[in-house]
Amino acid sequence: MKTKAVRLYGKNDLRLEEFELPAIKEDEILAHVISDSICMSSYKASIQGADHKRVPNDVHENPIIIGHEFCGEIVEVGKKWQAQFKPGDKFSIQPAINNEGSLAAPGYSFPYIGGDATYIVIPAVVMEYGCLLKYDGDSFFGGSLAEPMSCIVGGYHAQYHTLQGSYEHKMGIVAGGKMAILAGVGPMGLGAIDYALHGPIKPSLLVVTDISQERLDRAASIFTVQDAARNGVELIYKNTADGDPVAQLMELSGGAGYDDVYVYAPVKAVVEQGDRILGNNGCLNFFAGPTNPQLSANFNFYNVHYAGTHIVGTSGGNTADMIESLDMMSKGQLNPAVMVTHIGGLNAVIDTTLNLPKIPGGKKLIYNNIQLELTAIADFEEKGKNDPLFKKLDEIVKGNNGLWCAEAEKYLLSNAKSIN
Repeated sequence: MKTKAVRLYGKNDLRLEEFELPAIKEDEILAHVISDSICMSSYKASIQGADHKRVPNDVHENPIIIGHEFCGEIVEVGKKWQAQFKPGDKFSIQPAINNEGSLAAPGYSFPYIGGDATYIVIPAVVMEYGCLLKYDGDSFFGGSLAEPMSCIVGGYHAQYHTLQGSYEHKMGIVAGGKMAILAGVGPMGLGAIDYALHGPIKPSLLVVTDISQERLDRAASIFTVQDAARNGVELIYKNTADGDPVAQLMELSGGAGYDDVYVYAPVKAVVEQGDRILGNNGCLNFFAGPTNPQLSANFNFYNVHYAGTHIVGTSGGNTADMIESLDMMSKGQLNPAVMVTHIGGLNAVIDTTLNLPKIPGGKKLIYNNIQLELTAIADFEEKGKNDPLFKKLDEIVKGNNGLWCAEAEKYLLSNAKSIN
């Protein structure tokens, strides 16, 4: 079986190549990858090459396939797994295998499995650690975005609060409590709002901040105050560009501060805002992944001692978080499309990955079996003036509140130019 894949050979050395996959062994699975969402972690691996902790030292001789947020269909199942999987099953992958302390993961470490390929061989270790997950959603992009969504879910599960009069930690956000998501209208922040409003445990008050009114307005059009109220949550969008953000946020909390505060930007000032608005026994979750290893911020240790404030950091979800994400998406309880701002084909992967920090917007969604330059959903209308493909896609997404959707995906896959 031939595959086309983007392979990493070293620092800033990505190549789109066609090559022969080996025949699967009895403990392996052959799969057809349909979609992959490009993650900042793939950018980091691509610019660091063998210096990245997950990338093999001999990558220059034995290249790996990049991409770890992917979804597709099973083609052939080795004898060992035929009781659990069958051809035609739709799947997603949990890349964090956690194999006896090894950092090896699909999209970073393996020659025949990664998200940016047409066909892959899934090795036994993925199944043995329960990381090949069935997915019953009506789109492939939902399966791709289950991995970033699981990181958000993991951030909610990682919160904790101390029970009064004991040393017991109760995990999760405070049910009916006050929550703030700071810098919370980027792609991951939108996912966090979605889970806060539609997850199993909800706050009574959710305040979402940013310094861009345009971004706040877009978020408010997706997750409306009215929809939040129907779910028992008072939702407030707050622009903190002007004035004293701490005073403004404390006023919105009634002066008591917040039980759960999420920081979705790796910015010193935002972290310090989060600390200063914590209420008694409040938990600050530093979710945003910094690129600066020297990032630090001031934290009020008087409040740590007397008010029980505390901080956690999360950088990913586990398999249980991903299963929860897939289940909620399959039931229509979460809409991962809120994260997506760009669509492209396999031919767009290299430039997109190597320039990811320079490309504005949210998630860049790749469809591996088509040719398509990376295109912002916001540009569909303009491109549609000369291209009937984009004209129809624009009509579909406008009928879906400007969001990517299963209908748009099906039309794209049926009408776009093949990569082969």
